[in-house]
Amino acid sequence: MGVHLKARNTTPKYFYFRLPHKQTQEMRRGLITVLIIAVWIPAYTQELTLADIWKNGTYRQESVRGLRSMEDGLQYTVLETDRGGKTINRYEYATGDKKGQVLAENTLKDLTGDPEAKIEDYRFSSDERYLVISSDVERIYRHSTKEKYYIVDVLNKQARLLSEDGKQRHATISPDGLNIAYIKGNDLFMQDYQTSKETQVTKDGKANSIINGYADWVYEEEFTFDKAFFWSPDGKKIAFYRFDETEVPEFHMPKYGDLYPEDYTFKYPKAGEKNSKVTIMVYDIGEGLIHKLDLGDYEYIPRIKWTKSSGLLAVMKMPRLQNKLDIDLVNTQDYTAKTVYSESSDTYIEISDDLTFFGENEGFIWRTEKDGYYHLYSYDMEGQNEKQLTSGPWDVRTFLGYDEGSSWLYFSGSMDQPYDNGIFRINLNGAAPEPISPPIGSNRASFSKGFKYFMLYHSKATEPSRVSLHRSDGSEVRILEENLELHEKMHGMKLSDVEFMEIPNSEGTSLNAWMMKPADFNAKKKYPVLMYVYGGPGSQTVTNGMSSNFWWHQLLCQRGYIVVSVDNRGTGARGRDFRTSTYRELGKLETMDQIDAAKWLASQDYVDGSRIGIWGWSYGGYMSSLCLFKGADVFKAAIAVAPVSNWKYYDNIYTERYMGLPQDNADGYDKNSPINFVEKMEGNYLLVHGTGDDNVHYQNSVEMVNALISADKQFDFYIYPDRNHGIYGGNTRHHLFTKITDFITENL
Repeated sequence: MGVHLKARNTTPKYFYFRLPHKQTQEMRRGLITVLIIAVWIPAYTQELTLADIWKNGTYRQESVRGLRSMEDGLQYTVLETDRGGKTINRYEYATGDKKGQVLAENTLKDLTGDPEAKIEDYRFSSDERYLVISSDVERIYRHSTKEKYYIVDVLNKQARLLSEDGKQRHATISPDGLNIAYIKGNDLFMQDYQTSKETQVTKDGKANSIINGYADWVYEEEFTFDKAFFWSPDGKKIAFYRFDETEVPEFHMPKYGDLYPEDYTFKYPKAGEKNSKVTIMVYDIGEGLIHKLDLGDYEYIPRIKWTKSSGLLAVMKMPRLQNKLDIDLVNTQDYTAKTVYSESSDTYIEISDDLTFFGENEGFIWRTEKDGYYHLYSYDMEGQNEKQLTSGPWDVRTFLGYDEGSSWLYFSGSMDQPYDNGIFRINLNGAAPEPISPPIGSNRASFSKGFKYFMLYHSKATEPSRVSLHRSDGSEVRILEENLELHEKMHGMKLSDVEFMEIPNSEGTSLNAWMMKPADFNAKKKYPVLMYVYGGPGSQTVTNGMSSNFWWHQLLCQRGYIVVSVDNRGTGARGRDFRTSTYRELGKLETMDQIDAAKWLASQDYVDGSRIGIWGWSYGGYMSSLCLFKGADVFKAAIAVAPVSNWKYYDNIYTERYMGLPQDNADGYDKNSPINFVEKMEGNYLLVHGTGDDNVHYQNSVEMVNALISADKQFDFYIYPDRNHGIYGGNTRHHLFTKITDFITENL
């Protein structure tokens, strides 16, 4: 682990030189540009095994997880495990020295008198006097859980169970420390901290009908949040979502394992179907009243956020097609709303958490791609005095925060190459962005409160993660994890390089790609090729970071395969036009690009053009299926894991964002559905799905199977009972990749 190593000698800031953009563009005009990012000096060939990769954890990367900055920005806490159980400990950023113990599991048991009490997660109150401890956590969907909560007074060493009435969700102490809000069942509750008196704020909650304070399934999945209530800064109001999903169609999913399978039912709005009716409510504790906000016309409210003032709530609104975004500011004294920002698109607008208010409600910062690339802008509170803070033919990937004390803004971006992602800062008052991370590779940053320090997670395609602590100017303070053991293993092995390149499609567009050749590659031989694809809107598989499939792809290289991945049109980090080119026709251009790339590969002297396969998961499974069917003369085999088979089966927020309504775009839905092209299949096809997939329903594969049977096509089909979209748990991943590997060996 190495989380708390003593400080090493500091190193200088990172500096690098960047060619002028014009010169860079000229260099990129060639059909193929190759970058070999690592050179290995092989000592011996160690045969990789599926068990070592997927079961034994032999090549697992160590990292630093769970660090939480304290309010002073100088210390952090981390949940650690020792012989006595789990303990929340406090450390100093600068040195890694332990500064104290916040709470131990045994102490929690003693204070509560509950021998079953455990620390599985925790949250501080804003003044750090109180802790909310999560115990007996039960996962629901991708983000959602329910659990038992213990409330701990750290100062007075007191603790109690929040409620004896089952499990709750999202227990959160108010900023003033007087109350605790939480979800019980489908209703919002509040409890007085001192008296433990419980107030039921809403009373109309009902399963599969009315939800108060947490997100419905489709908001959780596509707008990526589950907690749907928020304390005002002064702790006197709670803004919350109310979902009326009464008219949303139900999806029934069998759960096996008992004599009679259980029928699990939940609301799932597929493309073209009715959504929940969403309203925003504000509960005024002093009044004891709930106010419903009048926000005019909208279909979706993807975000709400309190400004610096308890009397001003920001609300984002979108129509069903998600081609327009309004930001309203709601005065929670008289509950009037005013639109202060609006943008529209000929295609669609993606949602982020980048809205940031600064000063005493002086203005806000927003990330938008209205000039063709994602960049940062500042506005006053009226949405006026626009100032573009970053610019150029590159994307700001993530806005990381704003330090009001220094006026520095921090962000990640792909300034030079789409597959690299660096960390930068820029002053609100102007000047060019400054790099504060290495320019090459994959970089992710997590800042302390007050932005004095940040944790940098850095890797390259053939280099495991390195975790280090830096000052805000980029200078390194100490190293927390280097994965030295894994590095040592890798340098003692004969591994394949990763080559970054550009492959042209038939229309003259260069597509970013990487290639892994066998370590003993011989240009005079011909090799089979397996392509790895995802290809969905805004995604990337061509990134300069060690992927989760790195070791399995190395295993395939050891067995004589070349592995390639190509980012088709529609993928991210190359500007708005490139990403939105697939609008209303998902699958069309993407498949053309993958087929073109396969044809280019087949033309290379070292490739056996009769042995090209493709595999993918989720959107990638959709793509691999389409490629095999539409590219029957190119692909010999395809593997589709948990694929969409027709966009009419998938949820409406995601699907309609990129496809429009099926009622208005029937051709767009049908012309690129794999189901409608099964007759063209000539190669070998492996279809895999989990029956417990709440995201891409098993129904997709059932429909694919029916279409294949009707077309009299032979194929392989594997199901995983009760496994969700990730198909994991116990021996599942090892079993799955054993099957996939055997299929490749036998059919490619």
